[in-house]
Amino acid sequence: MSIDSILDGIHHFGYFALFFSLWLGIVGMPIPDEVVVMTGGMVGSLHLLQTVPAYVMTYLGVVSGLSLGYILGRVMGPHVVERLREKKKIAPYIQKSDQLLEKYGSFALVISYCFPVVRHVLPYLVGVNKMPFPKYAMISYSTGLLWTTIYFIIGYYFGGNIERIGNNVYKYGYYGLAAAVIFISSAAVIKAIRKKKKVCSE
Repeated sequence: MSIDSILDGIHHFGYFALFFSLWLGIVGMPIPDEVVVMTGGMVGSLHLLQTVPAYVMTYLGVVSGLSLGYILGRVMGPHVVERLREKKKIAPYIQKSDQLLEKYGSFALVISYCFPVVRHVLPYLVGVNKMPFPKYAMISYSTGLLWTTIYFIIGYYFGGNIERIGNNVYKYGYYGLAAAVIFISSAAVIKAIRKKKKVCSE
């Protein structure tokens, strides 16, 4: 799928094309969510769709897709995660999501929006861990609102550079994720060493 495909979908299905492009992101759409959200802003600026309804449908698509992950994790339990662990392309993201949850707890939901794939994996995990839905919704939906607004505005004002911006976000998001994992792992090692020294000194 490319931006042209999204624009073609908008031509045929209007606002629903934005919603479903993001809602289906949870199953691994071949185009970054950031690009879809920026496309929503772009079509608003070009008056292909009305800006406010386009923004609303874009936001609903984002939170609905992530909520689906939470519901699957909550209803189907650990089996979902175990099946995902068997997929070599997904397993590393589950591991990194586990590390974020262990280090930051529920705040990991906020951090996950910065990283491709992880933002879709984490709702599964918090669902499996039985996080209360009101708490999940409060954190995820409010962060999603800010995240959607940022990329929608970027698309509105810089629509001609969507693909380049999206590719850079996707690329450097992985670098940021790698840096986060290194930081978390280093912190865990340092904590373990300090704990061991404390035990030995006693």
